[in-house]
Amino acid sequence: MFLPLLTVLELVANSLDETVTLSRKLANCCSQHRGSFVIYLIGDLGAGKTTLAQNFIKYYGFEKVKSPTYSLVESYQNDEINIHHFDCYRLRDPEELEYIGMREYFLDGHIQLFEWPDLGREMIPDPDISISLSGKDDKRKISIAAHTEIGEKISQCVTS
Repeated sequence: MFLPLLTVLELVANSLDETVTLSRKLANCCSQHRGSFVIYLIGDLGAGKTTLAQNFIKYYGFEKVKSPTYSLVESYQNDEINIHHFDCYRLRDPEELEYIGMREYFLDGHIQLFEWPDLGREMIPDPDISISLSGKDDKRKISIAAHTEIGEKISQCVTS
């Protein structure tokens, strides 16, 4: 899969608190640019993808945020936002996403967060932003790549 690349930001989070702050800043930036966004979360097991996603979602007022590892998708809706958090780790075939009504999640104004997007291949939309996480313990290297104009605006907002 070829993705256009407009901007790449390299960040370091030296603690879990800094990772949480970054995820909430990302959510705040998305809230300022009302619209649909696709965000890929990339990294090895334990890299912090789910932590980032959970705190992103909590920014919008959701108290209980669980990992979609077994359900493939968890959705969160309120008067302000519709967020769909996908975890493709357990997919045996990308077609499985079609069975859960994948297309119904891609409505205008919705945000989709994808963990393990490479396992969903052509069944999921291209990202506006892809976030790569690596590291161990509480220290993380975080790379934010913007692939669209709106992705670029959001990534610039994150660092402002």
